Amino acid sequence: MKKNEKLNKWLWKWHFISGIISLPFILILSITGIIYLFKADYDAPRQKHIKEVVVTGTPLTLQKQWEIVKKEAKKQPTAMIMPTATNRATEFVSGRFSHKKSTYINPYTGTISGTISPKDSAMFTVRKLHGELLMGTFGTKIIEAIASWMVVLILTGLYVWWPGKGWSIKGFFIPRIKNGKRTFYRDLHAITGFWFSILLLMILAGGFPWTDVFGSNFKTLQKITNTGFPSSWSGRQVNSTSDSNIKKTITLDRMVTIAKELNLPGEVTVQFPKGEKGIYSVSNSIPSNLNEQKKVHFDQYTGQKILGNNWKDVGILMRGRMWFMAFHQGEFGVWNWVLMLITATALAIMSIAAIVSYNMRKKRRRWGVPKVPASFKAGYGIIILIILLSILFPLFGLSLLFILGIEYYQKRIDRKNQLRNA
Repeated sequence: MKKNEKLNKWLWKWHFISGIISLPFILILSITGIIYLFKADYDAPRQKHIKEVVVTGTPLTLQKQWEIVKKEAKKQPTAMIMPTATNRATEFVSGRFSHKKSTYINPYTGTISGTISPKDSAMFTVRKLHGELLMGTFGTKIIEAIASWMVVLILTGLYVWWPGKGWSIKGFFIPRIKNGKRTFYRDLHAITGFWFSILLLMILAGGFPWTDVFGSNFKTLQKITNTGFPSSWSGRQVNSTSDSNIKKTITLDRMVTIAKELNLPGEVTVQFPKGEKGIYSVSNSIPSNLNEQKKVHFDQYTGQKILGNNWKDVGILMRGRMWFMAFHQGEFGVWNWVLMLITATALAIMSIAAIVSYNMRKKRRRWGVPKVPASFKAGYGIIILIILLSILFPLFGLSLLFILGIEYYQKRIDRKNQLRNA
């Protein structure tokens, strides 16, 4: 592919501008991402005294444990995680997402061993820094804008990296070590970016669903196209029997026995019925194999299955969204975790290399923005691509208009200064 040199300079300019804006934030994202990958290792020893118990005889029934937790917990539990080992405290859950709180009870003594909330861990602060810069919804929008510009950085970077006069291993696939520090850091940045470009785009795809504007638009699209979770997944449209002859709810122990017969892999949750018409819902979480996830609803009085959903019942956009989000967090196993660690480390290295290379090339007291020939005009293809990116990533479009406005204002000032000096 023969490169258009004027287009190359124009794209290099915008790659440079987006890099200047984004790099400090990208460093924060990469470093916090690396730290958060070790969340499980960090939390495990600090939560061991709450989650693990000494086996001392016959455990209390799950129903009895539930009744104790309902009396002791500040918020009524809405679900229970099915126990998987005899030396584990039974976990009862209330709330969702950042408001989630787990109360653990010793099944042998009936005493509360402790409570755990995401907000209790230092890793919660790391996650908030990673997702919103500790600035709430405003910070989330900044991160979304930066992530949008990262897409532009990758696309423009690939074009700038593409050789215009033939291929060479050195300078395109491996850094040139003997051509000076500036060349080395430039190569380190560009070549690392090339090798990890696809992975970085996949990671960004896994991060965008958490954003405010793009995430909201994506959810709206799911709703319009009916490609999210089926309405039956939540179980809101189904009720337990209203037969007046049946007044007693089956015990939690009976419900767990029924749930075990499903042979669901991963972490299995039993959601409690709400009200007289409420239902028991059993679901499993297994990020390493999303296809195995199911959700089944049961009558709280008879224990009979009312409705069940498999992962194939979930819409394609939601399945894709959940896959990329799990990939983003390294949840597909050791290979995925290691790959995310390597990619996040590479992102930090290439960002630092870009900063060092920039400081070596720029002149003192100048930004060093690459010059573009005055005769250059963006073609229709480029304009259409920018419009599409602006529609897909609204915060990119808004920030681009802001930058163009500043650039236009600066040009007007320069013209006025030239006329005065003439």
